Amino acid sequence: MAGHSHWANIARKKARIDKVRGKLFAKLSRAIIVAAQHGGGDPSANLTLRYAIDKARKNSMPMDNIERAVKKGCGDTAGAKYEELLYEGYGPDGVAVLCEILTENRNRTASEVRKTFEVHGGNLGATGCVAWMFDSKSVFAVSASDTDEDTLFEVVLEAGADDVESLQAGFHVTGPPDSFQAISDALEAASIETQSAEITRVPQNTVELEVKSGRRVIRLLDALEENDDIQNVTANFSIPDDIMQEVMAD
Repeated sequence: MAGHSHWANIARKKARIDKVRGKLFAKLSRAIIVAAQHGGGDPSANLTLRYAIDKARKNSMPMDNIERAVKKGCGDTAGAKYEELLYEGYGPDGVAVLCEILTENRNRTASEVRKTFEVHGGNLGATGCVAWMFDSKSVFAVSASDTDEDTLFEVVLEAGADDVESLQAGFHVTGPPDSFQAISDALEAASIETQSAEITRVPQNTVELEVKSGRRVIRLLDALEENDDIQNVTANFSIPDDIMQEVMAD
């Protein structure tokens, strides 16, 4: 059911992408800065930076913004030093939530994240309380209109993918984190477009939500993503396709 959960998150994020485009660019810039700080400004020698730049381009971030972020990360221009953190907690109905953080002030971020959890019926937990429920994976979502299952399976399995899951909305491809670039290159070579492509944490199991609980969890996730310090939010929930539209209509 992990793929089901991923498609739910894609639908949720696409519904609000225009509203938060400026905030999205700020988060993408921050990811590029940190990648350049840790591994240098050459994408060919720094795969984390290459991934961050590719993600920025996929989200139509201007090249000027990308180049400026790389320079900040390399110290060519003044900029904050960001710290990578992982916050863990529980949302409504016991849904496990992971927040990947890039912040220059961990005390401020912890206070803001804790308050967001509490306002939306959840609580920020201790380190390690839910991280064990998730695995780090390369994750690709592909529309059914772009390929068929047999073709996709052949392309990605040869590139190192673990699995292809067929869903009503399309296909969900997963693989080890170190296979991300090989799978991405294989999809591009086969002219197969992706709805999303990222290295993220995938839940080992999911909690299936109905309309009311689905709305409560999505409100929490949306509120967390409003925080500039939070790069990514992952939760172990799934929503059946037949009620997803009703959930998103709220």
